[in-house]
Amino acid sequence: MGIYEDLGIKPIINASATLTKLGGSRMPGEVLEAMNAAAGSFIDLPLFQTRVGDRIAELTRNEAAFVSSGAAGGIVLAVATLMAAPNEPDPMAYPMLKGITRNEAIVFASQRNGYDFAILQTGASIVECDDTLKSFEAAITGHTACLVWFAGALAVKSPPIEDVIAIAKRHNVPVLVDAAAQIPPVSNLWHYTKVLGCEGVLFSGGKGIRGPQSAGLVLGARELIAGCRRLSPPTQGIGRPLKVGKEELAGMLAAVQYTLDQDEAAILEGYETIVQSWIEGLGNIAGVTPERGFPSEAGQPHARAIVRLNAGFRKTRDQVVDALKNGDVWIEVGAMADDPNAIALNPQTLTRDEADVVAARLRQVLTS
Repeated sequence: MGIYEDLGIKPIINASATLTKLGGSRMPGEVLEAMNAAAGSFIDLPLFQTRVGDRIAELTRNEAAFVSSGAAGGIVLAVATLMAAPNEPDPMAYPMLKGITRNEAIVFASQRNGYDFAILQTGASIVECDDTLKSFEAAITGHTACLVWFAGALAVKSPPIEDVIAIAKRHNVPVLVDAAAQIPPVSNLWHYTKVLGCEGVLFSGGKGIRGPQSAGLVLGARELIAGCRRLSPPTQGIGRPLKVGKEELAGMLAAVQYTLDQDEAAILEGYETIVQSWIEGLGNIAGVTPERGFPSEAGQPHARAIVRLNAGFRKTRDQVVDALKNGDVWIEVGAMADDPNAIALNPQTLTRDEADVVAARLRQVLTS
């Protein structure tokens, strides 16, 4: 009996997304082996953090890299570092803001979200600008520490990031990109920093990279990464609760290497095959319209299946979602916030066999 069964927990087939509440993603064997190997020895943790970061920076074409406690933990450390720039950040200065005058972070109005709190816990204030370049430029003052840009679906109403960065550079404002779920494409590991010129970019470890869910990445300029290291454990101060263990450090290095070694085109083609099989398998159910959706809910460049219940269908969307959870197999799907009659099926978190189970069970629920 496994740990979940022993505790009376039913494992889930996840056709929703790499969500924290569902455990993120699955770690491949290479990552699990690296974590297990790291667990067997004591080491100098700050030195290991530095060496792992150096290797990840080399792999991802960045100046420097830091393994954080998730993307949100990375936001805390990165914003705190940029608040202190150009001085070395004092770990004990937050959130009391002793001697810090660069205590504002700009965020576009349409990008405001729950991860605002990762910025606010540094003690910084969020200055909201309208979704125009003019409003962004007007928001810049001597108190501006950075702009935090939330990439993906949250950024669709904002101006092009290239134009935003051009204005930021004119005013010496660092741009920090939260790209937690923006893999694929794997090129985003260097696109925001090396191509677009952002100060730093953050990724979740347990989503597209398929590393430990409790870890993440901060990639970018050497000064930014040096600040994150200075603020992180075993130092006391704002970063003390944001510990990353030796196992997560090893796991993230292995996960980055694994991700870079994959044939991304073949992976995306596999996702497309699953989506098309869903559309075909559900296409002849009266009152149901399956169709291809693109991009994913996070703005990733792969398809998903959108299953719409037509007006007058005998079940509500929520009844269908509940039925999928309460059968012999617990299946999670996406309940689309902008369409109360639509279900989204994401292939990213499934094996092909699981995708077939999802199709069969959904068909059963819709036709019963």
